[in-house]
Amino acid sequence: MASQDITPVGTDSAKASLLNDPKIRGYIYQVVVLVVLVGLVYWVVNNTIANLQRAHLATGFGFLDGRSGFDISSHPFTSYSSDSTYINALYVGFLNTLLVAVVGIITATIIGFIIGVGRLSHNWLIRKLCTVYVEVFRNIPPLLVIFFWYSGVLAVLPQARQSIALPFSTFLNNRGFYFPVPIFGEGAWLAGAAFILAIIGTFFVRRWAYKRQMATGQQFPVLLTGLALIVGLPLLAFALKGFPLTFNRPVLGSFNLSGGSLVGPEFMSLYLALSFYTASFIAEIVRSGIRGVGKGQSEAAHALGLRAGTTTRLVVVPQALRIIIPPLSSQFLNLTKNSSLAVAVGYPDLFAVGGTILNQTGRSIEVVTIFIIVYLSLSVLTSLFMNWFNAKMALVER
Repeated sequence: MASQDITPVGTDSAKASLLNDPKIRGYIYQVVVLVVLVGLVYWVVNNTIANLQRAHLATGFGFLDGRSGFDISSHPFTSYSSDSTYINALYVGFLNTLLVAVVGIITATIIGFIIGVGRLSHNWLIRKLCTVYVEVFRNIPPLLVIFFWYSGVLAVLPQARQSIALPFSTFLNNRGFYFPVPIFGEGAWLAGAAFILAIIGTFFVRRWAYKRQMATGQQFPVLLTGLALIVGLPLLAFALKGFPLTFNRPVLGSFNLSGGSLVGPEFMSLYLALSFYTASFIAEIVRSGIRGVGKGQSEAAHALGLRAGTTTRLVVVPQALRIIIPPLSSQFLNLTKNSSLAVAVGYPDLFAVGGTILNQTGRSIEVVTIFIIVYLSLSVLTSLFMNWFNAKMALVER
C-alpha cells in the first residue's frame, strides 16, 4: 500500500483561528504601523542631515553655550544679562511663558466660573451682562484682544508723573503696575515653614471632616478652619520673630516713580487678554456642566430645606465638575499655547526669545525642536494633571 502523509488534526484550523483573532490582528497592525513610523522618522532625519551637510551648515545644540548678546526686559525669577548664554535666555523665556500660563489659567478659571454661573442667574441684568461678555470675547481673535488691552487700555493711561494711586501703595500708569516688594529679615523662614505646615494641616483636617461626615452626617467648618490655620500660623510665627518683614514701596516723585517693583504693560496686556478670552469659553463649559445636572437633584435638596446657595455649592457644582473637567483641560492647553502670541506686544516669552536666537544663529531646526519639546511637555503635564484630577472627581459606583 502506498504511504500517505498524515497531517496533525486541527493545524489549519488553529492557524485560521489565530489570524481571525481580533486581538492578534490588532497587535499585528500596531507593529506594522510602528515599523512604518520608525522608518519614516529615520528617513526624514537622515535626509535632513544629508541636506545640511550638503549645504555646509553646522548642526547640534552646542551653540546654546554661546554668549547671547541681547537683553531681556523681564526676568523676575532669575538673573540675566547680555553676557549670559543662549540656554539661560531660553530658560528665562520658559519661565515667562510658565508665569503667563499659570496665572492666566487661575484667573480664567475664576472669571469663567463666575460668568458661567451668572448666565444661569434669575436676575435678568446679570444674566444678560454675562451673555454679552461671552458673545463678545468668544467671537474676537485672541490677538485682537491682546492689542485691545495693550493699545486701547494700557497705552492711554496717564504718564508716570500723573500715576493713578491705588490702595496698598500701588500705582498704575502707561508704564505698567507698580507695587511694594516684601523684604524678609532674619527668621522669616519660620513663617514660610508655618505656612507649609498649615497647608498640610488643612489637608488632614479636610480628610478627617469628610470621614466624620460620612459616618455621622455632621459637618465641620473646614473652610474657616483652613483659613485660620493658613493665616494664623504664619502670623504667629512672624510675631514670635518680631515681625521681620518690611516693604520697599514705590514713591511718586516729581517726574517718575522710584522703589517697588513693576509689572510691564506687555505682560499685563497678554495676561489680561488670555484670561478674559479663555474665560468666555470656560463660562460656556461651566454653564453646560451645571445644565447637565438633573433638576431632580436641586428639587431634592430644596425639599430637605437647603437654600439655593448651599444647593449650588454642595449638590450641583460637585456633580457638574464631572462634566466640566474634561473640556476644561482643552482650554488650559489652548491658553498655554496662545501665550506664544506674546511676540506681538514684545513680551519675552519662550517663542519671542527663541526667535531672537534663531535670527542670530540661524539654527532653525534646533530652535524649532526646542519649541516642540517645551510646548509638548507643558501640554502633556497639564493633561496628566487634569486626567488625575478627573479620576479623583469621578463618581465611584458601589
